[in-house]
Amino acid sequence: MIEYHNSRPLRIIGPMREVLTRDNLPPRTTTRWVASRKAQVVAAVESGLITIEEAMARYNLSLEEFASWQRAMDRGGVAGLRVAAAQRQRHERSHHAGSRVLEATLH
Repeated sequence: MIEYHNSRPLRIIGPMREVLTRDNLPPRTTTRWVASRKAQVVAAVESGLITIEEAMARYNLSLEEFASWQRAMDRGGVAGLRVAAAQRQRHERSHHAGSRVLEATLH
């Protein structure tokens, strides 16, 4: 059941079947973004619980970062957010490893 206040929901059912309100969304100080927290923010924006502008300001997110969460969620649900993070980490590790190899060959 969704309750509305000024045409905005007061609560929604989140991606893990939990009741989400503005008060129990991930804290503004969140720095460790596990898949479930990302999914909660995406669900809150998509349902109108908060606006995308509020999410970006509240969590210091870029539009590109939020959009990547949405795409990952659309493709694979909460699990898709985990996969996206793992792929990003693999890419960063390979990029850093390549930089170290390049530095070693230059010195």
